[in-house]
Amino acid sequence: MILTISRSLITKIVMAFSFLSASLSAQDTVQQAADMVIYGGTIYTADDNQPSAEFVAVKDGRIQYVGSREGGAAFTGPDTTVIQLSGAWLYPGFTDAHVHLRGVGERALTLNLDQVSSVQNLQSTLKNWANLHDHKVIVGRGWIETHWPEKRFPSRWDIDAVVSDRPVILSRSDGHAVVVNSAALKAAGITGETQAPFGGEILKNALGEPTGILVDTARNLVASLIPTATVDQRQAALIKGSEVYTSRGWTSVHDMSVLWADHLALEELSDAGEATIRSYSSIDMGAAGNLFASGPRINQNGKIIAKAIKMYMDGALGSRGAALLAPYSDADTVGLVQMQESPAKAIMLQALTQGIQINTHAIGDRGNRLVLDWYQDIFNDASIDHETNDLRWRIEHAQIVHPDDIPRFKALSVIPSMQPSHAIGDMFFAPDRLGADRLTGAYAWQSLIDSGVIIAGGSDAPVEQGQPMIEFYAATVRRSLDGFADENWHAEEAVSRANALKMFTLWPAMAAFQEDNLGSITVGKLADFTAFDIDLMTAAPAAILKGKAVLTIIGGEIVYSEGGLQ
Repeated sequence: MILTISRSLITKIVMAFSFLSASLSAQDTVQQAADMVIYGGTIYTADDNQPSAEFVAVKDGRIQYVGSREGGAAFTGPDTTVIQLSGAWLYPGFTDAHVHLRGVGERALTLNLDQVSSVQNLQSTLKNWANLHDHKVIVGRGWIETHWPEKRFPSRWDIDAVVSDRPVILSRSDGHAVVVNSAALKAAGITGETQAPFGGEILKNALGEPTGILVDTARNLVASLIPTATVDQRQAALIKGSEVYTSRGWTSVHDMSVLWADHLALEELSDAGEATIRSYSSIDMGAAGNLFASGPRINQNGKIIAKAIKMYMDGALGSRGAALLAPYSDADTVGLVQMQESPAKAIMLQALTQGIQINTHAIGDRGNRLVLDWYQDIFNDASIDHETNDLRWRIEHAQIVHPDDIPRFKALSVIPSMQPSHAIGDMFFAPDRLGADRLTGAYAWQSLIDSGVIIAGGSDAPVEQGQPMIEFYAATVRRSLDGFADENWHAEEAVSRANALKMFTLWPAMAAFQEDNLGSITVGKLADFTAFDIDLMTAAPAAILKGKAVLTIIGGEIVYSEGGLQ
């Protein structure tokens, strides 16, 4: 049968199909329209399959499109938030893989000593604070003596000269030593006869008198004098830490040595929208039982995760608490081991059985070797394959590693979590502490990468400043902030800019089992972005330090912006 279709019918059919096609096209446009699009500057993705892009689109908190500006045009609808970078550069959300978030907040809210430049300056700063505050116990943090003209630790007599009527407890920047005044020693019952606890040291003068310096676990002798933080104070510090960090461009932190109450508080603050940053908590080993009872956990909005325990093998290099294989070059000590093997391994083994990550502080070459040895023992006892395991256990700091132990990180599938700024600060005193020979294997970022491992990059704030620009500069330039370096600094251990970007984006995500959701600008991942006013991949070294964050986006939500960039 032959059907004859009139011209008018054909016209009607064509019009009907055109209308249907237009309706479907409009529907598709509405469905694919992004909540947010960003363009107008280079976008560095940290994704090797597409290292850079011109345009990114976000929908429902996740990355919808990454590519050319021309290809991205289809994602812009009438209700889409449009962000033009206008001279800024976009990166995956920066992650500080080792920070003490509450400490960052407290530094901003209490007596901050990180700018004091001498014993005299310490005294004047303390005196001014004491005159303005009637606290029964004065607590402060941040001093570091290595660049002071006196070239020595402060003493209780230095503190007594300006405050003697109440206890004073001032923590060194690394958190591994305190100086206290005579009132604090008396209140704590510390005399020349007092023996230091395991893993600690009470420094004494030639007369056997305590100098006021308490190292590592000896700090616990005065801990009871420090007023317990109230719930309001704890929350205020966490909120402030989140605010400070998002304003610097950090979208996520790996929060270290977290007290259980602090973790629970951060969960609540995050769910209430009062703290916006993402956090991956390493619970303090003293609270390991709480995490064991709870199991790995995540809060309601998915931003706050607890899946790790932070342990301590030794102390810090500056206060000579880092455990060394041979004595310090400038003191008759080999440092301090802070854990006893049997109870420490019991925690590690239980964590292994419950799927909880272990992240252990180790700075000295002996400290690092012991951690590697103990990890290996646990893996052997549990019949865990060394090279193919996906436990992602970490060593935090991994600062001084004997060259023979560098390949063991790869062999045991252990992740070094390192803070580049430590090198550019420590290198002014590390040659004195260690001698030139032991600086081979110190802050050995490139050697570790060459061995086949990733490095989770962090800052250890408030020990350091917690500035992304300083960390990126330190990793890639490996010079002091004023450009100084000598042969002891081992320039060959600096990393490429591409790897430095991964140290603060993709590799921390991998070190926290989050690479499917975070760490690169890749379709399907969460929309966490940082925009800086500088091109980190091409800028002159000195210019890097002048850069700053202008936009911080977490889960597709703007949490910080500067200069109208939104």
